Amino acid sequence: MEKRKLSFWDIWNMSFGFLGIQMGFALQNANASRILQIFGADVHELSWFWVVAPLTGLIVQPIIGYYSDRTWTKLGRRRPYFLVGALLAAAGLILMPNADMFTAFMPALWVGAGMLMIMDASFNVAMEPFRALVADLLPSDQRTLGFSIQTVLIGIGAVIGSWLPYALANWFGVSNNAAEGEVPLNLLLSFIIGAAVLVVSILITVFTTKEYSPEEMAQFSKEEEEVEETSSLFDIFSDFKKMPLTMKQLSSVQFFSWFGLFGMWVFATPAIAHHVYGLSLDDHGTAYQTAGDWVGILFGAYNAVSAVYAFFLPAIAKKFGRKMTYTIGLVCGGLGLISIYFVPNENWLFLSMFGIGIAWASILAMPYAILAGSIPAKKMGVYMGIFNFFIVIPQIINAIIGGPIVKYVYGGNPIFALVISGVSLLIAAMLVVRVKDVDDVVING
Repeated sequence: MEKRKLSFWDIWNMSFGFLGIQMGFALQNANASRILQIFGADVHELSWFWVVAPLTGLIVQPIIGYYSDRTWTKLGRRRPYFLVGALLAAAGLILMPNADMFTAFMPALWVGAGMLMIMDASFNVAMEPFRALVADLLPSDQRTLGFSIQTVLIGIGAVIGSWLPYALANWFGVSNNAAEGEVPLNLLLSFIIGAAVLVVSILITVFTTKEYSPEEMAQFSKEEEEVEETSSLFDIFSDFKKMPLTMKQLSSVQFFSWFGLFGMWVFATPAIAHHVYGLSLDDHGTAYQTAGDWVGILFGAYNAVSAVYAFFLPAIAKKFGRKMTYTIGLVCGGLGLISIYFVPNENWLFLSMFGIGIAWASILAMPYAILAGSIPAKKMGVYMGIFNFFIVIPQIINAIIGGPIVKYVYGGNPIFALVISGVSLLIAAMLVVRVKDVDDVVING
């Protein structure tokens, strides 16, 4: 029995919830540190708050993957998880910038940090079942299209979320000023809008997508034996040891890819302010804020490039193969990051972002398209969760060592962190060569 081919709009609706998830992520990534600082966090404390994000992913996603493989309800197999995750994340989005309402019970900073943890955990609950859903429902020759459409929606959501506070303040006249210790109205409204879009987009996926029954999934399974009824959560550890060869080969690619991406996210603003704008690292005045605003525009730009490029990924992969497409994307991103060191002014940074956007689209789509064909259908969720180890571990490592390396190795100059991030992506590109794509012969043979 073969899986039926789905139409473009079926696949679009199936992944539409990712737009809301990524919009919420973008709002969190761009503004959570700013909100925590409003509530009293010192700058040197912020990185420790952000370590929570990859740590929750490390713990939550494999567990959610394991249980989503074994959940069958009227809503299906994966849909209950991203529905519950979306509702919890929406609550976190609404409550985090309003944490000062709870000062009668505990300091606003503690509440805000707690809401950040809830959002991170909830986004992780919602995200991984979406990856598994594409692998569950699509035949091999449509998976690249499926993950590419997810990447398009991720890009659209990220652009909207990144630019929403600026748009409300500058285009709609919503105030971006507030008393000390209070969050500006444009940020409050942005988070409320983000929560609403998140819930609505998830509901569109829930009500327009039909999952296969357990009996149908059993027929698609490559395994000859049924999953034992005595299996337990601790089987995650044995599954980790037994992960497919393709997954092991992709793990090193993922490590260097995400080590580089995390370095870019953490150090882009100080690096560009210091190296491109010529500002002192101790200058946090108006000029520094202008540089920071420009970095926000640049991040929106690379997400926009990613969303557009993702439309072409299926055709490029069909012509050149998934591995070559993946390699090209990583090389473009590596060169884009390294080029930041050489740009003559801030306007040239759009060219750097073009390469990074191509890499971002490739990183979000190609490894999953390659991986899905090598995973047993009955353990799709748990292996997608385990695969997340190789995303979060390099981020945790970079979070711990990145700051000291900039201070003691780079002499306090963060531009070299971006250069090393670019080199890291180039190393990832070289490692793609050794990956075995078991489905490649089906699509391009």
